[in-house]
Amino acid sequence: MIYVDADACPVKAEVERVATRHKVKTFVVSNGGIRPSPNPLIETIVVPDGPDVADMWIADRATRGDIVITGDIPLAARCVENGAQVLKHNGEALTPANIGNILATRDLMADMRAADPFRQGGGRPFSKADRSRFLDALERALRAAKG
Repeated sequence: MIYVDADACPVKAEVERVATRHKVKTFVVSNGGIRPSPNPLIETIVVPDGPDVADMWIADRATRGDIVITGDIPLAARCVENGAQVLKHNGEALTPANIGNILATRDLMADMRAADPFRQGGGRPFSKADRSRFLDALERALRAAKG
């Protein structure tokens, strides 16, 4: 199965296309505002409002053999711990080998932003190259999950 942390996810359409081609059940999870797909393989899950409710729904279900699509690092860490494959929107795989460093960097950056409220920043814009890397990574992850 594929689980998509759908709030602010720029690759929902790509996930649906690849999941359909591979005939894989996919859960698109958000706290609302997502248009349900008519595709029978795609199930839209709307969770109640609240901090991390969608994340908890995914983390409580994703396990070995599943793929999780998220940009949320704490959610990714829980899913990796459960044995799921995790991909960021740009195709970067979050694995047992790298999730600790990524989580530590995220926490450090949060501390730096809290210490300097005038600090500007943010990630670079999502690009066509990111979308292409994501599609390639999802294809590889689905093949690995099936094998």
